[in-house]
Amino acid sequence: MGYQVVVTDYDYKDVNVERELMQKHGIELITAQCRTEEEVIQAAREADGILNQYAPITKQVIEQLDHCKVIARYGVGVNTIDVDKATRKGIIVSNVTDYCLDEVSDHSLALLLALARKITILDQAVKHHNWDVTVAKPVFRLKDRILGLVGFGNIPQALARKAKQLGFQILAYDPFIPLSTASTLGVQLVQFEELFRRSDFISVHLPLNQNTKGLIGHNAFQIMKKDAFLINTSRGPVINESALIQALTEKKIAGAALDVVEEEPISHQNPLLEMDNVILTPHAAYYSEQSQIELKSKSAQNIIDVLSGYYPDYIVNPSIKSTVKLQNKSSYM
Repeated sequence: MGYQVVVTDYDYKDVNVERELMQKHGIELITAQCRTEEEVIQAAREADGILNQYAPITKQVIEQLDHCKVIARYGVGVNTIDVDKATRKGIIVSNVTDYCLDEVSDHSLALLLALARKITILDQAVKHHNWDVTVAKPVFRLKDRILGLVGFGNIPQALARKAKQLGFQILAYDPFIPLSTASTLGVQLVQFEELFRRSDFISVHLPLNQNTKGLIGHNAFQIMKKDAFLINTSRGPVINESALIQALTEKKIAGAALDVVEEEPISHQNPLLEMDNVILTPHAAYYSEQSQIELKSKSAQNIIDVLSGYYPDYIVNPSIKSTVKLQNKSSYM
């Protein structure tokens, strides 16, 4: 086939899964570790396809891609890619929306339980020779508490199923989800403000875009319950971090558990690191050995599909089908 695919950057041990799949189709895989637009342009200018993790695929980069037919992102979010520019350039953008549903929903639930049962506070007390349950007061029974889900796509739907088994009442805010989807899961769809006002735990599951950046800020924290907790396993910038720090400092909310923050890795000067009522994990919710293999193989398959003349299973810009004519995979499955 003679196609060439460039991996702009990756933090995995290797790309053997991707390379093996592409070799079966005669596709050459070239790896790089780009950090800047200029580095991406230099590495991928002649590429027929691009595999991308964190490197910026901006308008300026895409303007220089004269051979590229597909940009595949490792992951769900595509905030590293200028999707509109790619669409205008005739480039299909793909992601993988379902590779870590269990991992992220499990991680969100684990953070929720750690907050609810004050696990980290009790752990630190015991390790400092303080065998005293009262350091964790107050702790409340989970049954009949209210869990609010900001966003109600595949991951929060999986979380809702699991939290239901613990007796939670569940609210969700998502203007793009039909009422029937929520009703089937026994979840009540509500407006943004109502969710923040009523919930005891709020778990955030939003993509990062111009509409969601900083969406959760001072106003949201003003109407939250003082004993409510915030959990974020989506993208850091959807929360106004300075507003969150202020709310935690002024005890307007009880605490937070964050797998993502505005600046990653987190700055050593970030006040969140010094707060006893905050749990932090290093953007790890997606991870399991199984999910990594699934992500790598599905990301590679998206590129193989396009270069083989088929629409991929996961396509971010479906409107491109009006200008880029490929076959549907069902025609050869």
